[in-house]
Amino acid sequence: MKLLRHYFISNDLDDLELFEEQLEKDSISTAQIHVLSNSIAEVQKHPHLHEVQSFMKLDIIHSGLIGAAVGACVFSAVLMLTHYLDWHKSSAGWMPFIFLALILFWFCVWEGGLIGIQRPNHLFAQFQKALKDGQHVFYVDLYSHQEEILDRIYKLHPLVSLAGTGKAEPHWLILWQQKLGMIRHS
Repeated sequence: MKLLRHYFISNDLDDLELFEEQLEKDSISTAQIHVLSNSIAEVQKHPHLHEVQSFMKLDIIHSGLIGAAVGACVFSAVLMLTHYLDWHKSSAGWMPFIFLALILFWFCVWEGGLIGIQRPNHLFAQFQKALKDGQHVFYVDLYSHQEEILDRIYKLHPLVSLAGTGKAEPHWLILWQQKLGMIRHS
């Protein structure tokens, strides 16, 4: 099941909290709703708002996956080079080259993650100016049958402006969060 993410921007956390409560009353799960803000202390004063985890504010996963892709290329290159240059015909055989390829692969993944720690999540890059200006980004990951609910409730919040749509969390991740009770309900 595919979800679509809807982004909103507002200066008013009270209104966003009400927005979230209304969405939840109309069967949209807390796991589908998040608020992103540089004013962490202010968001914590609104216990019903579901804040983006600090880990997810960084680009660790995305950059780590890029590192894994680079690492896979390096891994393949080491093994192909070993084969074409007949290094595997030495008394050591393939084992040291396989270990070298694995070490280089994991180094690339690790390096990608380190680069990601230094960057904001690529999904939120477009909102950096708004966040810097003290605004808050509110987003909702919706199934297609929930779009009508969002449209109806959004009209009740004139202080909230639509900021676009994008790729949402995978369906299985939201279900997993719901089943394990990882999202606190206030």
